[in-house]
Amino acid sequence: MLPLYVVNNHGQFNHLIQRTLRDMDIRTTMISNNMPPDEVARGCRGIILGGGPALDRAGVAPGYLDLGLPVLGICLGQHIMAMARGGAVRRGASGGFGAVEVDILEHDDILQGYPDRIRVWASHADEVSVVPEGFVRLAESAICGVEAMASPGERLYGVQWHPEVSHTVNGRLLFENFDRICSE
Repeated sequence: MLPLYVVNNHGQFNHLIQRTLRDMDIRTTMISNNMPPDEVARGCRGIILGGGPALDRAGVAPGYLDLGLPVLGICLGQHIMAMARGGAVRRGASGGFGAVEVDILEHDDILQGYPDRIRVWASHADEVSVVPEGFVRLAESAICGVEAMASPGERLYGVQWHPEVSHTVNGRLLFENFDRICSE
C-alpha cells in the first residue's frame, strides 16, 4: 500500500504529524513542499499539508489539490486549501494559542465519531475568513469561525487545530478517519 505524504511547510509540528502516523502503524513519508506535483501523484494515496509560518512559504503545495487525491490541510495547510480554491485568509482577531473548545457543526467523513464539542490545541495567528465555493464549514469556536471545512466531493478537508498534539483530545481519530478516506 502506498504511503500518506506529509508535506513539510516548515512548521514546528510537521515531524510530529509523521511520528503520530507512524505510531498508528500508518505508512508515511515526509516530503518537501517543492516536490513536483506529478511525482507526488505517483507516490502516495493521500496528502497531509502540514503547518508552517506563512502562505508565501507554501512552495508548490497548492498544486497538490488538483491531483485527485484526498488532502487533509492542518493549520497553514487549511489556509493553502482555502486560498487555492478561491477563499480568503486573514489575521485572526485574537489568534489561537492553547486549548480551544470547538463546536462540530457537521459530522462528515473527517469528523465522524467525534462528539458535538471537542477540546483541541491551537497554534495560529491567521485563519480562514471566507470558505471557498463548494466547501462546507464543519466546525467553529469562539475565536475562529472556520475551525474545519471540507469539499467532500473532492475529498479535501481542512482543520485549524493540531490533531497531532497530545493536548488535542482524541486527535488520532481525525487521522484514522483520513486514513480510511484514503483507502476507499
